[in-house]
Formats: sequence, C-alpha cells, structure tokens
Amino acid sequence: MHRACLIDALGTTVRLLPPWERLAPEVVEGLDPALVRRAFEAEMAFYGAHAHEGVDASSLADLRARSAALLADGLGREIEVEAMMEAIVFEPYEDALPALRELRELGLRIICVSNWDYALPEVLELVGLDGCFDGVVTSATAGSRKPEPGIFEVALEAAGCAVAEAIHVGDSPADVIGARGAGMDVLRIDRAGGGDIASLTEIEEHLRR
Repeated sequence: MHRACLIDALGTTVRLLPPWERLAPEVVEGLDPALVRRAFEAEMAFYGAHAHEGVDASSLADLRARSAALLADGLGREIEVEAMMEAIVFEPYEDALPALRELRELGLRIICVSNWDYALPEVLELVGLDGCFDGVVTSATAGSRKPEPGIFEVALEAAGCAVAEAIHVGDSPADVIGARGAGMDVLRIDRAGGGDIASLTEIEEHLRR
C-alpha cells in the first residue's frame, strides 16, 4: 500500500511559459525571433545541467550570471540577469492543484522531487502550490540529481516511508529510470498521450487499483 507520492516539478506540476516570448521588447529589438528562441533554449539546457550547483543564494546568483552570459552570447548582445529572470515565469498545470488535493485526501505524504536549485520552494509559493507538499527535495539540496538514486533516498526519508510504500510521478526518462532504479513504482505522465497517465488526476485511480 502506498503511503507517499513523490512528484516532479517542471513538466509535471509546473510549466515554464516560453521565455523567448517574454523578454522586454528593447532587449530583443531587431533580432530574429528564431535566434532569440535558440539562444534561450541553449540557456535553459545549460541551467538544467547545472541546477544542482545552486545550493544557496550566492551560488545561485553565480549560476544565473553564467546563464545570462550564455544567453547574451546567443543573442549577440548584452543582457542583464534581471532582464533574463523577468522573462522566466512558471505556472501550475490546471490538473496540479486538484490532483494534489486528491492525494492529500487519501492521506498520502506528498514530496516534490526535482532537478532544481535550492529556491524551488519560492517558485512553488509563487504559483500557489506551496501548501500542497509535505516536503520539497531538489538536486541542489540533496546533492544528487535524477536519475541518480540518492535524490529519491532523500525524498523517501522526507516522506518517512519505505521504498515499497512510495510511488513517483514524473514526465521525463530521468524520472522513470531513477525511480525504478531506486526500486519504487513510477507513473510517467504525458499529456499528449503515450504515458502511463495523461493527467495528474489519474494518479488516484492507479493508487486505488
């Protein structure tokens, strides 16, 4: 019987609005929109690979400065960290809040597990999901990133349960490989179809089987 649900953040409970569409007009004036998108996609890939390095305010500021420098290189012009950060906006998926409430009503411990910097709790608060979790474990705070088993071990400790009592929900191969490698059940969400579930609200149905 499951006592806890570990659940991913980006691509599962929250999404990133296209930042290349949100840069201030004066920053991208005269630039090809396709170039702006490629530059931001390169920055996002860089951040994703280094998010675990943002373990505190100082190291996160350094990571953001390096990310802005990469973005500037792609744009071919200078860009301040503040301008980059203003373009980075997250929002919850429509099914996130209802699903998390359903899991809470089932009595499950809910732990957000994500490859992210230490400031993920602030993001969850901004999008209105902060009160939905019993804990937040990031690659930066765990010292391990998916698909490594270490981040799941930290999350299980936060949930206060054994691996057989937990299920993980995520959208990426790292979620599936990591959770299975740690020995736990996993559901891959793909809202376009092709996954184990197409909506977070389907988690409850799987748990009741």
